[in-house]
Amino acid sequence: MEEYGKILIIAMPVFLALIIIEKIYGIYKKNDTAPLIDSVSSISSGITNSVKDVLGLSVTFLSYEWMVSKIAIFHQEPSVISYIIAFFVIDFYGYWSHRFAHQINFFWNKHAIHHSSEEFNLACALRQPIASLANLFTFLLIPAALLGVPASVIAITLPLHLFLQFWYHTKHIKKLGFLEHIIVTPSHHRVHHAINPEYLDKNHSQIFIFWDKWFGTFQEELDDVPPVFGITRPAHTWNPVKINFQHLTLLIKDAWRAENWKDKLTIWFKPTGWRPADFDEKYPVYKIENVFDFEKYGTNNSKKLIYWSVIQILITLLFVSYLFDNIATIGLPNIFIYGFFILITIYSNSELMDKSRYAIFWEGFRLVSAIGIITYYGDWFGLNSIFHLSNYIVLSYLVLSFLISIYFVTIDFKTNQNQTNQNQTNQNQTNQNQTNNEKKSFL
Repeated sequence: MEEYGKILIIAMPVFLALIIIEKIYGIYKKNDTAPLIDSVSSISSGITNSVKDVLGLSVTFLSYEWMVSKIAIFHQEPSVISYIIAFFVIDFYGYWSHRFAHQINFFWNKHAIHHSSEEFNLACALRQPIASLANLFTFLLIPAALLGVPASVIAITLPLHLFLQFWYHTKHIKKLGFLEHIIVTPSHHRVHHAINPEYLDKNHSQIFIFWDKWFGTFQEELDDVPPVFGITRPAHTWNPVKINFQHLTLLIKDAWRAENWKDKLTIWFKPTGWRPADFDEKYPVYKIENVFDFEKYGTNNSKKLIYWSVIQILITLLFVSYLFDNIATIGLPNIFIYGFFILITIYSNSELMDKSRYAIFWEGFRLVSAIGIITYYGDWFGLNSIFHLSNYIVLSYLVLSFLISIYFVTIDFKTNQNQTNQNQTNQNQTNQNQTNNEKKSFL
């Protein structure tokens, strides 16, 4: 846990800097592909995932270390060769676990969050799951275990392999010549994230594109079919916690409502999106039919809400950095209390971004939780040892955040809605006047 936290302390500012550079470049090229509020939601998702991983909140039913001890034909020490073998085997493992996540109903739940952004940018690479609480695909690492690759090598290579998938989540890099035949490029991954019928469930590879070519899931980006991004059943929320469990909730409901036991049992393992006969009519769920004709979620926001969301996510990153840098000092079970506070923070901030009236409740709950923590422990998880005014700073921030949430819910959201309604009325009137003029011209 502590070692991974230290890695993330280095990785987080690098990722954030690249996200900012992409944003500035997009503005400069008059092709901004990273709306701020969408990026905030993506970073929020990355935070929940990293906190889950650092706290070790997942179960592996079949550990790699056990496999090595039982089936290894050779014994290897960490070396260049062992790292190369590990990298290729992990990429093979990544291809199949990724493909299963797209093609099997139950496994889609843990992966839908990654595709939930209706944009395509570096920030959306951070949309990683918290719903993946169990690792079921360790058996795919059997080739490395047979060759005796040490567990320590796998543990180091796995996060490196994940971080190397960050760079190709962008629309600003076009096709890369001969590299298109070797590695996964932005062009390949745009296809993967697209909901166009031509592109669905293609290009599952993570580093080397030849897995898709070998196993029949490759699709080139077509010049005459611009990729449209998102998921066909849109999330309609910025809240990463909700997105993580939307598909699972639908599966549970459909399994409960199914009239025959075969459907109740097999729905989990059917192709992604499958529902019992007539369920689309009986229990309709909105699905995008025309990928070139739908309204993106959350595009109408006041600048105040957008800028406050950015400020909130930057402050949250400070809280997270302190946790990752002081895991050993904070210790058990306090790190789980801290992790719970981060989860409440993300949930509260996201509810505000969704313009939910419940944002006040969640922000109040966060404030009360912090007061309880400081009252019980005497300070914010040892932060007083760094500077003695930390309690006042933390509580002042949380009180201010609570008051600002009240302002947005009671004033800003209503004002913004009224302006939207007025704009819609004006647009409708304009359209009616144009129609009347056309009728007069015709007569």
